[in-house]
Amino acid sequence: MDILPYLAVPAGAGLLLLAARTWSASVRRKDARAAYFRDAASLFDTATSRIEPSGFARMTGRRGSDAFDLQALADSLTFRKLPALWVMVTLPAPMPVRATLDIMARPGGLETFSHFHSLPHTLPALPGLPEGTVIRSDDGRNVPAEDRIVPHLGLFSDPRVKELVISPKGLRVVILAEEAERGRYLIFRDAELGAVPLPRDRLQPVIETLRALRDSLKEAA
Repeated sequence: MDILPYLAVPAGAGLLLLAARTWSASVRRKDARAAYFRDAASLFDTATSRIEPSGFARMTGRRGSDAFDLQALADSLTFRKLPALWVMVTLPAPMPVRATLDIMARPGGLETFSHFHSLPHTLPALPGLPEGTVIRSDDGRNVPAEDRIVPHLGLFSDPRVKELVISPKGLRVVILAEEAERGRYLIFRDAELGAVPLPRDRLQPVIETLRALRDSLKEAA
């Protein structure tokens, strides 16, 4: 008796089940990424979002006269230790400074979100920064005064804070929002990131620091 037709039925059902699960996971991923900054919206007076090609939302949050840009960037380069999800918080507004100052914690040369390594001048460390932090600039003679910057460097006491950029075009802080779970990644190569919205308390100190630093720079000017 030919048993192939009988085997084909469960095989076909299995493929349909796999397809359904794959589709369901894709929908959940799409919805989660679109809602990644959902909780952060409560930090602002108004907030608007658009979906980036990565599927993650990009949010503009307004607080008073300030408009903050929130962007999630998944970094899944295979030569990284673990895939990571970075969040860039930018205050894009003219600043009374003449040079870019970039403070990077533990630079490794793989920071795809940053122009840190293209800056030509390495500057002395500032008080209060953790070991392994490096400072670079495009013009070391015209960086902001140390007393305008140091009071705000407590932000780096959180090891998830990666970068602070001060430039004539605005301010930016980059934080490590999430890393792939080591066990699942090493065994199953599962690097799913952004399944849960970013908690607002991760962003609140960043927003407050950027506003305080902006005010400090303007006072000096």
